[in-house]
Amino acid sequence: MSVFSSQSSLSSIATTLRTAGCVFAEDEAELLVSTAESPAALAAMVERRVAGLPLEHVLGWAEFCGRRIAVDLGVFVPRRRTEFLVRQAAALAPAQAVVVDLCCGTGALGTALAATLDRVELHAADVEPAAVRCARRNVGGLGQVYEGDLFAPLPDSLRGRVDILLANVPYVPTDDVELLPAEARIHEPRVALDGGGDGLDVMRRVAAEAPRWLAPGGSLLVETSERQAARAAETVGGSGLIPRLVTSEELYATVVIGTLPG
Repeated sequence: MSVFSSQSSLSSIATTLRTAGCVFAEDEAELLVSTAESPAALAAMVERRVAGLPLEHVLGWAEFCGRRIAVDLGVFVPRRRTEFLVRQAAALAPAQAVVVDLCCGTGALGTALAATLDRVELHAADVEPAAVRCARRNVGGLGQVYEGDLFAPLPDSLRGRVDILLANVPYVPTDDVELLPAEARIHEPRVALDGGGDGLDVMRRVAAEAPRWLAPGGSLLVETSERQAARAAETVGGSGLIPRLVTSEELYATVVIGTLPG
């Protein structure tokens, strides 16, 4: 519900945001105005944004694959580039699929993929309690969300049955985390960002276990950076999966796909 509709009010908010360093100040002002439920709420939202809180945390949602995904404070914000990973998964998934979303954060990937399938058995997991609570809101009746480290909380009945394994693992090298924008560095959990010395520590763990969980012909999909792509593909291939790299120049996205033979 819009609480202010005059162009002067939008302009004033945009000016405030621009002064605070928001690059897309006009767009953000429109989102804040359309989301706020009262003038007081709007003022508080503008104040939080000016203080550096990510826009999605201020709004309480992010748009992802055409869907509005709830994003709670302290939870990793789904990036637009990761829509490319979901599109790749949708192209590989059978109409009736068993899907696992590891390091699920808000659960955005699993819920977005589920929306493209005729029938889905969806399971998601994250180690962060705040992320699990948020993901359960987004996943709703589509599936189950578990709290725990990677595969550990998943039911054993999934072994050998997973058609699509989504793993939006952290892949920022430890030494580079401090170079990230303050919005991510301060307001998102480090466990969702820090991928270890070379950024591939968590990917290695996922790739090593993935063959035990995938169905024959099933695929693991992991996002990585361009500079890590070759090593990431080697990591996936070393686990017994058939690796390939796909990229999107438009979204500046790189995804490693590993398929279990058979």
